Amino acid sequence: MMLLQLLWIMSLCLAVTVSVPTQEKRVHHHSDLSDHVHDDTHGYQYDHEAFLGKEEAKTFDQLTPEESKERLGKIVDRIDTDGDGHVSHGELYQWIKHRQRRYIEENVNKHWKEYDQDKDDQVSWEEYKNTTYGYYLDEEFDDVDDKASYKAMLTRDERRFKSADVEGDGKATKEEFTAFLHPEEFDHMKAVVVAETIEDIDKNGDGLINLEEYIGDMFTPEKGESEPDWVQTERKHFSETRDVNKDGTLDASEVAQWILPEEVDHADNEAKHLIHETDLDKDEKITKKEILANWNMFVGSQATNYGEDLTKRHDEL
Repeated sequence: MMLLQLLWIMSLCLAVTVSVPTQEKRVHHHSDLSDHVHDDTHGYQYDHEAFLGKEEAKTFDQLTPEESKERLGKIVDRIDTDGDGHVSHGELYQWIKHRQRRYIEENVNKHWKEYDQDKDDQVSWEEYKNTTYGYYLDEEFDDVDDKASYKAMLTRDERRFKSADVEGDGKATKEEFTAFLHPEEFDHMKAVVVAETIEDIDKNGDGLINLEEYIGDMFTPEKGESEPDWVQTERKHFSETRDVNKDGTLDASEVAQWILPEEVDHADNEAKHLIHETDLDKDEKITKKEILANWNMFVGSQATNYGEDLTKRHDEL
């Protein structure tokens, strides 16, 4: 059943490929923390969603100021992981990253019980392999049309699992399992993401991506069909930007620069911003007292929403 589900997902991805150029899906961009403009002079909605996550921010909007401050105080205790009475930049940064990764955590939790068959709060490689491939392993893939592809999928999964298994014990903790399912979110998994990308595109097996393979991954013309403008643009991107050393191919480092571009760390910037705005004694860390004194920057309430509505109406006038 799991393999059938996997095939369904693969077919869905192929369907999407028809309408969305492949290169757009391969590049792993980190989204901003909120869809709102980050301008404190017009309210703190960006900060609320960055600090709480979009869904949780909505629940605070329904609270009274007293309820909102009380819940914020409890959150501060959770953020202060070393219990020293201060929230450091590192602690606040990890909290914001945690809130922004909730959609990933929900996906992991959805699969966790399914794979943790012996309920020891770990997922072993054997558990994952048997749950995903099960029956087909017993038959040595004899019942599938493309035996080589299934064996390649198994080998690829095992390599990714071993990379995620930082303790090297053949079992994945929740964090390691998250790295296995969402490798693009973890620095130590970048090499695996790059390797899988090269394997997908490299048709001649030389471990490099040439221009023909690069274009062929995103566009296969029908007989007599001319290339659309975006494909011609990608040809220029390949030669002028992607192929850094100008040798006509993309190696692993060049592929990494392409699909995992270095970007602004929004969580880091937000943690610095919140500390700068609330650190009254300028010791570069904030106490619960300092946070609660500026509670409306961190969380919303019925009162802050009302104030922001008034501001918007005034601006419209």
